[in-house]
Amino acid sequence: MDEVEVVVAHSERATLRVGDVYLKVDADRARVDVEVEAMSLAPVPTPEVLWRKPPVLALAALRGATLGRLGRPSTKSSAAWAAAGAAIRQLHEAPLPSWTGRAGRSVVTLAEELDRECQLLVANGLLPAELVTRNRQVAEAALREWTPAFTHGDLQIAHVFLDGDEVTGIIDWSEAGRGDALYDLATFSLGHEERLDDLVAGYGGDVDREVVRAWWALRSLLAVRWLIEHGFDPFAPGCEVDVLKSRM
Repeated sequence: MDEVEVVVAHSERATLRVGDVYLKVDADRARVDVEVEAMSLAPVPTPEVLWRKPPVLALAALRGATLGRLGRPSTKSSAAWAAAGAAIRQLHEAPLPSWTGRAGRSVVTLAEELDRECQLLVANGLLPAELVTRNRQVAEAALREWTPAFTHGDLQIAHVFLDGDEVTGIIDWSEAGRGDALYDLATFSLGHEERLDDLVAGYGGDVDREVVRAWWALRSLLAVRWLIEHGFDPFAPGCEVDVLKSRM
């Protein structure tokens, strides 16, 4: 009999694996609607939807494995990273969805959220003021005008599966929509700065690395408090706090 594996679980949603089936439980039906719609539109491999009965979405497991996880070094080849970059480019060049995703928040909204989080991080004693101040300065480069692309919105390294150098599928599309392409590249390479060149080699084009680094700082600053409150550890080696320290 297959065991039930808890892949991720917190107060907003949970993902379970039973054999070759993933069960995603999300009380927010709108997020599930976005996920299903985005997967139907994306020009890249995505999991097969087996059935859907809110609040549960059942997806088939993907072939292969991910490039790694945040906080752990990636042992995959440069070609695998380049293949992931090529798939991300394919997504970004696809026709735009009709809605705005997480990567599409306005500059004004982001700046307000960032300032608020920076104040709370220092006021609550979660991070040193100098670390927050320096990364707030670095993050400024991400607050600029950008051309909308079809973005995944939560393109963590653990969300892209490969078999050898072939991308077999991309999971977790609930934050997808119109957004800043460099947000996706930064999310994917977060904590793996040494693999950015490989990723960009596959992605192609002129990628502004300063903006990617700015998104590393911005995303990490916004994530620290949420992660702590939901039972995750941003202070673990190689994770968000180490990413912030690397900008000092």
